[in-house]
Amino acid sequence: MVRLFRAGLRRDARGFTLIELLVVMSLIVILAGMSMVAYKDSVQRGREAVLKEDLFRMRDAIDQFYADRTKYPQTLEDLVSAGYLRRVPVDPITQSSESWQLVQAEPDPNNLAAEVGIYDIKSGSEGTALDGSKYADW
Repeated sequence: MVRLFRAGLRRDARGFTLIELLVVMSLIVILAGMSMVAYKDSVQRGREAVLKEDLFRMRDAIDQFYADRTKYPQTLEDLVSAGYLRRVPVDPITQSSESWQLVQAEPDPNNLAAEVGIYDIKSGSEGTALDGSKYADW
């Protein structure tokens, strides 16, 4: 016993038990898991917000094109070349600017020779949003 006191160790000096360490580590793992889910949801909400904004801007550009020229654009590049858009935006869900689904306008029954253009645009993603709706339905 004399040797223990000389080495600076006391008998009643104790560290953490294995159970205490396991409890603390499991709490850390649970908190990290919860933060990862919150992070993924926030990234998804951000992508959905960008998609809604892009759809709004492109639909507005299509409407302005039609108001100015009394015809719908044939391609999205027509909107870019006419100056209504700076560039065709990248779909934040599919990560591609080529995946947009174009909705063609109904042909004019009075003028069947008229060109039919793009009336609306939708996302090309088959995924489901956080609210349960399909991206392709937006």
